[in-house]
Amino acid sequence: MTPARALIAEDEPLLAAGLRADLAALWPDLQVVASVGDGISAVTQALALQPDICFLDIRMPGSTGLEAAQALAEDWPDTASGAAFPLLVFVTAYDQYALRAFEAQAVDYLVKPLDRQRLAACVLRLQARLAERARTAATPMAAALPGPAARADTDLNHTLAQLRALLGGVAPPPGTRLEVIQAQVGNLVHMVPVHEVLYFEAADKYVRVVTAEREHLIRMSLRELLPQLDPQVFWQVHRGTVVQARCIATARREETGKVTLTLGGRPEKLTASRLYAHLFKGM
Repeated sequence: MTPARALIAEDEPLLAAGLRADLAALWPDLQVVASVGDGISAVTQALALQPDICFLDIRMPGSTGLEAAQALAEDWPDTASGAAFPLLVFVTAYDQYALRAFEAQAVDYLVKPLDRQRLAACVLRLQARLAERARTAATPMAAALPGPAARADTDLNHTLAQLRALLGGVAPPPGTRLEVIQAQVGNLVHMVPVHEVLYFEAADKYVRVVTAEREHLIRMSLRELLPQLDPQVFWQVHRGTVVQARCIATARREETGKVTLTLGGRPEKLTASRLYAHLFKGM
């Protein structure tokens, strides 16, 4: 069997080196193909190298481990090639509330400071899951079973379901709901009622606020804005896009698993990623 390949994303060099050394002792055949220190690099390298396993620190510069996992789930190549989505292991210093969210979704996680015995148990689970993948692909009945692409889709769909629940399980508590967006241009502040906003879109360190008539930029991240929006009214459809649900005119499911949205009052089309495609089902 081909040796497993792993990526480590950890912004503390000593912890990254310690994890790599412990993995070398516990799993000598494992190949660590990249070690990076921020979430953006983790996504870039994982998409380029397509490792079997990603160890993702929750708190990293650029984007968190959960946000990196979200980006991977959204941008992972189409599974027509049979490429399996990597197994994810989160490295966290979160409190017990958040740990219960990981446990409820059967997601592998490691708690800082890393415990060698806990890592050994994690390694055994990862080896078992990779071996099961290999057995499924090599079974004599493989010709009668769904092909590699279909099995890869099944793995990805399972991970997507876990991530959806996990992102909700460790989300910050909702703050005061916004009623008005104050968008400043020079000395002028535009007061934009939230109910007039069609969608919000991340733009570097800003957020685009788009209404039927015009657009505004506010100096706030989407991560900061989300807890202040009513999730029943504003749906996150992509890691960088939040849409007011009543403003969505049509939703078209594509072969890639993504969904193309049209809006009332705007000519552009938006994309709902595979992570949020489950929101759009006929009644």
